[in-house]
Amino acid sequence: QVQLVESGGGLVQAGGSLRLSCAASGRAFSTYTMGWFRQAPGKEREFVARINRSGDSTYYATSVKGRFTISRDNAKNTVYLQMNSLKPDDTAVYYCAIAITRTFASRQTDYDYWGQGTQVTVSS
Repeated sequence: QVQLVESGGGLVQAGGSLRLSCAASGRAFSTYTMGWFRQAPGKEREFVARINRSGDSTYYATSVKGRFTISRDNAKNTVYLQMNSLKPDDTAVYYCAIAITRTFASRQTDYDYWGQGTQVTVSS
């Protein structure tokens, strides 16, 4: 069983930045693909970014590419999402997730474990 705990959400003005963290339990963290998703009110959960096990390959949704950066520290069992130039449309609950077997994971069904989410609110 893997547990994920997100932190770092909050209220920020448009144009500002936030850094989300996701701490994972378990010894095999460095073998998993990690992803971030988000869900805005009244909308479906959507893919944001993913990073491979070694951290040398990343992939982003078009809506965040160039503004968000995903990274990981395997020694700390933690994945990060640096969010810059935030927009009101980025307002959502952000979730981190682990894909146990899939490397190129961009669908919700590719991921096996999820955190509880952290709220990000961007004011205009």
